[in-house]
Amino acid sequence: MLKVGLTGGIGSGKSTVSKYIKELGFEIIDADIISREVLVIYPEILENIRKQFGEEFFDENSQLDRRKFGNYLFRNKSKLAEYEKIILPLIKREIFNRMEQLERRSEKVCFLDAATLIEKGIYKQMDKNILIWVERDIQIKRVANRDNMALDDVNERINSQMSLDKKREYVDFVVNNSKEIEETKKEVNNILKELGIIKREVHLS
Repeated sequence: MLKVGLTGGIGSGKSTVSKYIKELGFEIIDADIISREVLVIYPEILENIRKQFGEEFFDENSQLDRRKFGNYLFRNKSKLAEYEKIILPLIKREIFNRMEQLERRSEKVCFLDAATLIEKGIYKQMDKNILIWVERDIQIKRVANRDNMALDDVNERINSQMSLDKKREYVDFVVNNSKEIEETKKEVNNILKELGIIKREVHLS
């Protein structure tokens, strides 16, 4: 089974491209969804969060306040590293468990949608990798409009990630998502054709 990594940065449009690929009929494994599901699959994660970070990140129903906890981790990089030691091995386990399930179903290809595909080294275990790239000024505008965020905060978020230009060095294909969606779709289709896996073309609204 061909394993294709799909990555980008905040505001690059990775989710839009992932949606298009899914509508083409391909299997998508979403690392962000898995990062939420492992909290249920592996209850020991929440117990470790309580032990290492305290009860303040849980609500009255003992549910993790993901937004509050996420903001805390963003402001405390050393704590983020501690959390990743807890959760990343289990996220990776689930990703590759699901890939194995798809392979047993005789799927010919699957895509892994992962924002930190490169940073966490998972790209090395893919057969091919695709980056959704966008010009910096467009990226800033998209994030500011989407999240109703001040420009200083937007730049802080973008700067906290590996730059899109740096990510280009690690991938096999780059999709320029700075233009209209139809142009992006054409680039995606061309990559799929080069990989020999194009199915059918659909239009996103």
